[in-house]
Amino acid sequence: MSNVIMDNQGIQHQLVTINVNGDEYTRVVKANTLLVNFLRDELDLTGTKKGCELGDCGSCTILLDGKPVNSCLILALDADGKKVTTIEGVSDTDQLSVVQEKFVEYGAIQCGYCAPGMIMSATALLAENPKPTAEEVRAGISGNLCRCTGYINIIKAIMAASGQEIPN
Repeated sequence: MSNVIMDNQGIQHQLVTINVNGDEYTRVVKANTLLVNFLRDELDLTGTKKGCELGDCGSCTILLDGKPVNSCLILALDADGKKVTTIEGVSDTDQLSVVQEKFVEYGAIQCGYCAPGMIMSATALLAENPKPTAEEVRAGISGNLCRCTGYINIIKAIMAASGQEIPN
């Protein structure tokens, strides 16, 4: 482990390189640095929200190599050499992604705290299943909690983003 650095207090640090939203970042991090803290504190990507920090609420959902994960449950070390997509990188252009547009159009944003995690989960769902049923949408966002209890508009927005009719 040539990348391990020990400080004068005996705390291990490690050199990591993570591709975040298409850009590579190399940083020295403490061995116990959570990925959510790396993104927010080291890279100033504050769109990823810190919620319960137990993996229950999904507000910290990001895509790790294209799969939705709770960044509060993953060490930055575990993302070394991997591709991370945050809400800041969900669109390749200056325009909103279709999922983001539909969240705005259908009023699925609510207070906004869960929205980044919901959008990341929805993006992963639609990448894997472009025409999900409403039940599949519910399952796809089941790891994300909306404390405003606005799931109806969120499901409508995701269905609209898939180009399908909106369930009543």
